Amino acid sequence: METITRLAGDIWGVFWPFGISDLIDILIMALIIYRVMLLIRTTSSGAVAKGILILLVALWGSSYLRFNTVNFLLGRLVEWGVLALVVLFQPELRRFLEQMGRSSIGKVFVQQEERDELDGAITQTVEAYTSLSKSKTGALMVFERKNMLEDAIKTGTALDSSVNAELLKNIFWNKAPLHDGAVIVRSGRIVGAGCMLPMSGNVNLSRDLGMRHRAGIGASEQTDAVVAIVSEETGSISVAVGGMLKRHLAPETLERLLRNELLPQPEEDETPKFKLSNLFRGRKGEKGDVEKNNGQ
Repeated sequence: METITRLAGDIWGVFWPFGISDLIDILIMALIIYRVMLLIRTTSSGAVAKGILILLVALWGSSYLRFNTVNFLLGRLVEWGVLALVVLFQPELRRFLEQMGRSSIGKVFVQQEERDELDGAITQTVEAYTSLSKSKTGALMVFERKNMLEDAIKTGTALDSSVNAELLKNIFWNKAPLHDGAVIVRSGRIVGAGCMLPMSGNVNLSRDLGMRHRAGIGASEQTDAVVAIVSEETGSISVAVGGMLKRHLAPETLERLLRNELLPQPEEDETPKFKLSNLFRGRKGEKGDVEKNNGQ
């Protein structure tokens, strides 16, 4: 009994100093760690982060095993590496600080403003794609969601413009300098044009799919983006989400699909939605039809 009492007293002694300030301290650290992990996940910095982790493990291991020379060299490398990391991660750090600045009471109003911008962007995109489809003018648009597409934007021309049907038709005109690439839309605004996208690694894709479709599928495989495509050969409209391609869409279907993917309704709204991702949650027969479409 005395042992249990003593153990309880020791445990109480450990947690006795814990107060409100400690709780806030833990929450702040948890938020910082979460934001850093999110930053790494949404950029191409994952490999660099793994390298840093390996370096820190090697530093600890050399200290534990008393490899003095190795530990000394690794220690100097870590000291100088802090400055190198600031330079290397400058775009990511800047984005992180911008996001911190946006995380304020006015965030609700910013989100509403972005939804309004996206709503207008979808309307203008459907209008442009209707015209481009009739004229069989190739087009490739990527609507960014949570995964940032900074690497793709760097391969093209950075822009900052609202989405306009006439602007899109001019960009994708086959004699325009930026037509042979993707337009990237972030929060309802065009942030890049003439951008190169990663090709799909799916070897089962139909051979009649051109480079534009393969690039669109590749972007949807590697990110959570929604990619809208117009075929230069047939003029058909397609949308790629999650590596899956839905082809031969009417303008009305394109608009409905974009709205359901980019402007999801609140959870309490039980109205059935036409989302490309929902096509793969149906019956087995329905799933097979979609997979067949993907290969065509």
